[in-house]
Amino acid sequence: MPVGNPSKQTIATKKYEKKAGWVSKSYKLKKEVVDDFAEACEKAGVSAAGQLTQMMKEFIEQQKGHLE
Repeated sequence: MPVGNPSKQTIATKKYEKKAGWVSKSYKLKKEVVDDFAEACEKAGVSAAGQLTQMMKEFIEQQKGHLE
């Protein structure tokens, strides 16, 4: 649960995210890479989160034989 005095909406959002299996991850990346990626996603008309998800899934599939 959020700390402090969260609103009812914040509590409901956190409850939904937990139930739906959403997590937030933080990675340290070079600003130039992040900015270039955001620009490329915008030009392609895709969301950064959606593109990252797609690339992660493709990488997982490629590595399946190596992970087992």
